[in-house]
Amino acid sequence: MLRYRDGDLVAFEELYRRHHAGLYRFVAWRSPRADWVDEIVQDSWINLHHARSRYRPDAAFRTYLFQIARNRLLDLLRQQQPLLAAEMGSGTDGRDVFDSLADAAQDVVSPDVALEHKQQNDSLHVALAGLPSEQKEALVLQQFCGMSLEDIAAVVAAPVETVKSRLRYAMRKLREGSLSEQR
Repeated sequence: MLRYRDGDLVAFEELYRRHHAGLYRFVAWRSPRADWVDEIVQDSWINLHHARSRYRPDAAFRTYLFQIARNRLLDLLRQQQPLLAAEMGSGTDGRDVFDSLADAAQDVVSPDVALEHKQQNDSLHVALAGLPSEQKEALVLQQFCGMSLEDIAAVVAAPVETVKSRLRYAMRKLREGSLSEQR
């Protein structure tokens, strides 16, 4: 990022190559509307370009980029709050955003394996949908984006101890849900 900040466009290509898939995945998990995902991701890269001269390496680049995306999502949510109340967690077609992405990316497999994967995905998404937003966000950043506690704290603008609490409560709720299903 420092090279890109100083005008090296090849450095931007490398940043994009390394981080575009993770950014897309993060936004897809967080966005309540599938039609927002591409817009938020594109806006994030554009905002990064406009902010490049102000970049300071206070945290990992990925943390900086995810903060930009998260802020853009929060802006959209604030603008559309009344519209989103009934749409949280699903795209405009009524399907979960992640399910759509997973279906598109899934390799060709036997129908039995496909059904098993679909059932596992459905169970995961039902469990995650039952979590409060802050807990879901922290869990997605840790488990699916591989972020450290410090990086998560930077992205969500909360103390590390708060992030730890959110993760602990999220895991407890997921375990409790899993135990009640087994009974």
